[in-house]
Amino acid sequence: MTTHCLELVSTERKWGEMSKSSTITSHAIGILKLSPVIVFLGVYLTTSIVSRDFYKMPISVALLVASVWSVVIYSGKPLTQRIETFSKAAGHSNILYMIWIFLLAGAFASLARELGAVDATVKFTLSVFPAGFIVPTLFFAACFISLSIGTSVGTVVALTPISVDLAQTTGDNVAFYLAVILGGAFFGDNLSFISDTTIAATRSQRCGMSEKFKANLWIAVPAAVVTLSIYIFMSYDTPAITVDNNYNPWLILPYMLVIIMAAIGVNVTIVLCSGIFSALITGWFTNRSLIDMSVFMGNGIDSMGQLIIITLLAAGMLGIIKESGGIDYLLQVTTRRVKGSRGAQATIAFLVGIVNLCTANNTVAIITVGDISREISSRFGIAPRKTASLLDSASCIVQCLIPYGAQTLLATSLAGISPIAPFPYLYYPWILSVLVTISIILQFPRNHCHP
Repeated sequence: MTTHCLELVSTERKWGEMSKSSTITSHAIGILKLSPVIVFLGVYLTTSIVSRDFYKMPISVALLVASVWSVVIYSGKPLTQRIETFSKAAGHSNILYMIWIFLLAGAFASLARELGAVDATVKFTLSVFPAGFIVPTLFFAACFISLSIGTSVGTVVALTPISVDLAQTTGDNVAFYLAVILGGAFFGDNLSFISDTTIAATRSQRCGMSEKFKANLWIAVPAAVVTLSIYIFMSYDTPAITVDNNYNPWLILPYMLVIIMAAIGVNVTIVLCSGIFSALITGWFTNRSLIDMSVFMGNGIDSMGQLIIITLLAAGMLGIIKESGGIDYLLQVTTRRVKGSRGAQATIAFLVGIVNLCTANNTVAIITVGDISREISSRFGIAPRKTASLLDSASCIVQCLIPYGAQTLLATSLAGISPIAPFPYLYYPWILSVLVTISIILQFPRNHCHP
C-alpha cells in the first residue's frame, strides 16, 4: 500500500513537472511568434540609441529585418507558402486601398505646392487669423474635419501641406505642427459616428452608436479642451509676422475644395481626385502646361515610394504574426488573471492597445479583440457602451503614438521628415490616456460604466 502511494506521488510530481515544462514551452513559442515586433523595435531603438540620433535609422530597414525574421520563424510550412502568407497580408484590399490614398495624396500635394496653392492658402490663413492663434486654429480645424468625415487619414491629407507651410512661414517646428494635426485627427477618428473604429467598436459590443458617443464624450472632449488650452497658452509668445498679401486668390480653390469636401464627409479618394482635377484647371488658367503639371504629380507619386514600402513590409510581417497564432497567444496570456471591474476594464484597454501595437491598425485591433472583450464585460458587469468607448479610445491612443502608423507615416512623408519627429509633441494622445486611466480607476462616468 505504501509503495503504491509513493508511486502515485511520484507520478503526480512527474505530471506536475511535465505540465510546468509544457507551460514554459508554450510561453516560449508564444513569445517567438510575437518576436518580429520585438526585433523591429529592438533594431530601431538599439541603432538609434547607439547612434544617439532617433532620426538616423530608416524604419524601412528595421521593418525589412523584422519581416525576414517573421518568415524564418514561421515554421512547419515550406518557404514558398510562408512568402505567400506574407504577400497575401501585404496585398490585402485594405492595404492596397491605403496605397491608393498615398499615391493620390502625393500627386495632389506636389501639384498644389508647385502651382503655389499651398503658399496662397498659407498667406490667406495668416491674413485671417492672428499669428498667435495659428496652432490652436489648426488643432480645432483638425478636430472638426476628422469629426465630420470620421477618418484621421482624410484629415491628415487635407491639412498637412498647409500646416507644413505655415510652420515654415512662421519659423516654427514642422514636427510640432504635424503633431497638432495628428492629435486633432484622432479626436474625430475616436468620436465620429461614421468612423470605422466607432462602427467596429459598437458592432463588436452590440451597443448603439449614440450610447458609445455619450460614454466617449466625457473622455475625448476634456482631453481635447486641455490640449487646446495648452496650445493657446503656448501661443501667447508667438512673435508677430509680416503677411505678404500679394497672392492669387484663385490658387486657394483646390485646398478650399478639399477641406470643404472632407468636412461634409465625402470619400477621401473622391476628395483627392477632385483636388487634383481642380488644381489642373487652376494651373491651366495660370498658364501652366499639362506636361509640367504631369511632372509635378509624378514627383509627388515618386515621393511616396518609401512610405508604400514601409506599409507593405509592416502589413506582411503583422499578417504572419496573426496567421501563426501570435495574436491568439497574446489574448490568452493577458486575460488569464482578470479580477474585478477595474481590472477587466484595464485588461480590455491593454489588450486592444497591444494588438494595435502589433497590427498598426486601430480598426483591425478592435475587431480582433472585440469578442473576447464582450465576454470579459459580460462576466464583470461592464456596460457595452463603456467597453466600446475603451476599445476605441485605447486603440486611437496607440495608433497616434506609434511611428509606423499609416497616419504618421503619411503626414511625415508629405512633410519630408522622420516618422519619429512628431512624437515629443503628441500632447493629445497622452492627455487622452490619462483621462482613460482616470475613467477606469474612478469608474467614470458612473452612469455609463454599468448596464
